Amino acid sequence: MDTVLSILVLAAIALVWGAFALWRRGGSRKQLVLMLIAAAVLAANVAIWVIPLDGKPAPPSSELN
Repeated sequence: MDTVLSILVLAAIALVWGAFALWRRGGSRKQLVLMLIAAAVLAANVAIWVIPLDGKPAPPSSELN
């Protein structure tokens, strides 16, 4: 599970970096916004899996037990 979360974080970083590069080149604003939205969705998914709720351990750590 750690590998999947790491890949998601790297993908989100790559999307933000690509959106910035597209913005610098004067590319399509629609693609830029969609890339940033996709990065936000990936970051939200990682946060859902990592942040513990109600004093219980986060789901990935409870799977390992």
